[in-house]
Amino acid sequence: MTVMIGLLRGVNVGGHGKLAMSELRDICLSLKLRNPATYIQSGNLVFGATETELTTLTGRIESAIETRCGFRPCVMLRTAKEMRDIVQCNPFAGRPAIEPAKLAVSFLATPLTPDLSRRIEDIHVGAEEIHCAKRELYIYFPDGQGRSKLPAVLERTLNIPATARNWNTVLKLLAMTTEVEALG
Repeated sequence: MTVMIGLLRGVNVGGHGKLAMSELRDICLSLKLRNPATYIQSGNLVFGATETELTTLTGRIESAIETRCGFRPCVMLRTAKEMRDIVQCNPFAGRPAIEPAKLAVSFLATPLTPDLSRRIEDIHVGAEEIHCAKRELYIYFPDGQGRSKLPAVLERTLNIPATARNWNTVLKLLAMTTEVEALG
């Protein structure tokens, strides 16, 4: 069994894409995913799976949600190992002044190309700092994310599905992988 983290884009945001987390867990059980657990109401999911082809599994989850709920969210999957690597590769880790609630990881549906990485790293709309990884962006919002213009600029620049989680949520999801793994 491989433990996976599912990050759903656009769920329970602004009255759109309503999906109760209990229903999401039920959908996972209907797909024979093991020990599904959710975290807060914004589409964070941890589960075990025998299916290891992420593209196939992503499509199955998206289709099941669409069939049951009438909308198709974009789902980004990462294995527990990938999430551990994301935490270990945090480019802000050695900086004590970094506030975890102001650090976000944007999870991308597809890998960044070298050209797109360069264009993203050249974006300067405020005091934010961006570091590109393979399928993630690490973004520090020193003044908070609420008023930042960066997310809108990134969305136009990326042109690929992405969903962001703050550092505290990333760490919680990683901790949940251990719990799901222990349940077998």
